[in-house]
Amino acid sequence: MATWNFYQLKHHILICNGSSCMRNEAEEVTRSIRQEISQKGLENMIHTTRTRCNGRCQDKCVVVLYPEGIWYKHFQPSDASSFVEALSKGIPYGQKVSHYYQNGKFQRTDHTVKGVLKK
Repeated sequence: MATWNFYQLKHHILICNGSSCMRNEAEEVTRSIRQEISQKGLENMIHTTRTRCNGRCQDKCVVVLYPEGIWYKHFQPSDASSFVEALSKGIPYGQKVSHYYQNGKFQRTDHTVKGVLKK
């Protein structure tokens, strides 16, 4: 198993590859984001991880940005270029925000579906 050197890491992107997202281009979203990172030479600054279901199936495809704690919904492969470009320049990419983590708790945007409570 590889051990990555995250010394220069600024962003960690979690890309949902759960079944609902996979039926809605999650594989293409994953490839597009990774391709943009590679083409821009940002592998040391931005790391990606495929996840299984993140519990936001109605928001497919879901992409989560850390340490910012921003959740993006309805992410499309065509969003990858401007998303990665914004990250590289430190510019907020907020048009797809579903909800985000701030001041120790999640803050929801208008019209965000609350989802299913965990038991």
